[in-house]
Amino acid sequence: MVGGGAAATGAARLAARGALRVGAGLVTVAGPAEALPVYGAQLTAIMVAPLEALDQLLADPRRNAVLVGPGCGVGEATRRNTLAALVAGKACVLDADALTSFESTPNQLFERISSNVLLTPHEGEYCRLFDHVGDKLARARQAARSSGAVVLLKGGDTVVAAPDGRAVINANAPAELATAGAGDVLGGLALGLLAQGMAAFDAASAAAWLHGAAASAFGPGLIAEDIAEALPPILRALKGRSDKHRP
Repeated sequence: MVGGGAAATGAARLAARGALRVGAGLVTVAGPAEALPVYGAQLTAIMVAPLEALDQLLADPRRNAVLVGPGCGVGEATRRNTLAALVAGKACVLDADALTSFESTPNQLFERISSNVLLTPHEGEYCRLFDHVGDKLARARQAARSSGAVVLLKGGDTVVAAPDGRAVINANAPAELATAGAGDVLGGLALGLLAQGMAAFDAASAAAWLHGAAASAFGPGLIAEDIAEALPPILRALKGRSDKHRP
């Protein structure tokens, strides 16, 4: 998890907790050195490391999935960290500032995308990278084809589209998800599923459903910090259904 500076740690912390809660065995937030005391004071089961050592962190085969974007800031440093994660061959979730940082040079990003990369834009971020027209489903499919990545286009009717044309529409998101930081948790859920070996399309689809189910289970008064905490009963119920169908 590539995190932001001392004044912008919340997004990465929300995403990291989502990744850990959904089942990733080891989660590390890499933040600027001056921000590490903030991360360390707020995170317990989640490790922290200096962002300045990102190349060494990416070289560790245990760290098989990377999220770049939430709270990172827009600019050259975020572009550099995003490309480093892609070049390292990790499964990647690119969100928020990682997308906006390539607004003027989207092909620089697309040319480095191979397999198992997920882009998670909201409508504003989508328009910074793509100029497709049509309904939401058509635009998500076109974006997936032109970028070579799985695209999760956020909203009350989140669309997940793959470069090969597959697409799903997730419609279980309640209005309570329109709260600051909810998208960061969604990115973390997708990251945690990628880290456990899910393909990007499946991880994105499952993360979107879990995100909506957790918010619905919590109900009114939801804030982003509640989403990961609402997951365990949902995961237990899914495991119970799976166990019933085992021979």
